[in-house]
Amino acid sequence: MKKIAVFPGSFDPITLGHESLVLRALPLFDEIIIAVGTNALKDYYFPIEKRKEWIEKVFADQPKIKITTYKGLTVDFCKSVNSQYILRGLRTSADFEFERSIGQVNKKLYPEVETVFLLTTPELTAITSSVIRDVVRNNGDASQFVPKCVNLTI
Repeated sequence: MKKIAVFPGSFDPITLGHESLVLRALPLFDEIIIAVGTNALKDYYFPIEKRKEWIEKVFADQPKIKITTYKGLTVDFCKSVNSQYILRGLRTSADFEFERSIGQVNKKLYPEVETVFLLTTPELTAITSSVIRDVVRNNGDASQFVPKCVNLTI
């Protein structure tokens, strides 16, 4: 059976941490689907089309990586693409507690799925999409925190 992992997130915007995590996970899976989620209760800074375009550029040379968008529960999306794994990154112990509870609920909803956690590399731990959005919102240069092909101007 093909090992398919879904890496869900808003990627608003994609960061060097996201890129690093996916590249480090590549040897573990036959395919990684980067799934840009839409939550009706959340306001996004960058349009979903732009976020998806950036991710496609970042991983253009990686045939094992697919990029798509989705709405609804991540486990329902996993079922629809026959994924047995959800890939998540952990920066801090707070991330672990949050992700653990989501992973446990996902396991109850879809017992066939396993959540796989990878630790971020130490030098990328402080980088978050929220911090990057704040820098951009205040006219700062956040280019050092995102992959080179990502242009943060709207």
